Amino acid sequence: MSEGTIVLTGANGTLGLAYVAETLKYYPNYHLVLTVRNDKKTDINTSKLYTILSRFPVAKYSIHTLDLASLDSVSSFASHLTLQVSSGALRPITVIICNAFAWSLISGIKLTSDGYELSFQVNYLAHFVLVLQLLKSMDKMRGRVVGLSSDSHRPGGSHAEVFPPVLPNDFEALLKPPADEPGKEVGKGFQRYGVSKLCVIMFIYELNRRLQWDSTYEELRAIKALAVDPGTITDSRALVRDVPGTWSLGTKYVLNPLRPLLKYAMPELRSSSIAGKILVELSLKEAYGGKHMPSYYEGLMPTKSSRESYHQAKAAKLWDFSVALMHRVLLDE
Repeated sequence: MSEGTIVLTGANGTLGLAYVAETLKYYPNYHLVLTVRNDKKTDINTSKLYTILSRFPVAKYSIHTLDLASLDSVSSFASHLTLQVSSGALRPITVIICNAFAWSLISGIKLTSDGYELSFQVNYLAHFVLVLQLLKSMDKMRGRVVGLSSDSHRPGGSHAEVFPPVLPNDFEALLKPPADEPGKEVGKGFQRYGVSKLCVIMFIYELNRRLQWDSTYEELRAIKALAVDPGTITDSRALVRDVPGTWSLGTKYVLNPLRPLLKYAMPELRSSSIAGKILVELSLKEAYGGKHMPSYYEGLMPTKSSRESYHQAKAAKLWDFSVALMHRVLLDE
């Protein structure tokens, strides 16, 4: 019998694949709910997921199509999963891992089908909607929400930073930012990515606070939310997609082949295999659960996130803004 249910977005991504392999190896009694944009075996990335799953013939899993660039898709998926848990078809959700992400660098600003900026919606808003709709389907004693962070959320935290990640005063600018000036697409795109990760962290902290004082979540007090920066994953396909040519060349000829040496000077460099192990430990080991445990990690090391991420008034404002967007979608259904 399943010990519980794990929900993983971006299951066919570089880190997602490593997480699936590690979980099936060491925690085979969980049912994995794996979401991808394209569930067909003909998709090159999803085919890798099926290959991993085929190595574990008794694995318990289901693969679902989920487009985080459509809040309708997110809401429909969450409703389906809620019904499966309430009917007993699935055990309560032990972990939700908000792993999927998107950015647009050399291609400039991209909008989702909802008309919102891509990285903000996929990295943050869609996961916000997903988590809030699934909270009451979680294991009330062992539930854990894991958000994926990045050093890009911290001003001066990344070598790729051109413009520091700062929340705008008007949150509408997160949805529809002004057009990039010619030649600044990469810098502005990376800034938008960093801000989206800042939003993820602020959501995690605000969720922990509300789980403790909001009567809506009175039965869910034991659920823990945490964020983790898995490091720079040198074999990530993200480092060769929609990025400057110097990035992809540096990844191919420097970061990947020299990582075993570079990691001593740059400990944030990790293979997807190592990052997958880190994510499994943080999401499933008892040592990282409990409301009094740290809420932010770089690898397995608890640490502080950026100064702005602890701004409670901004976090509350972002929460209310996001709830309003969520209700806008639900009312339209």
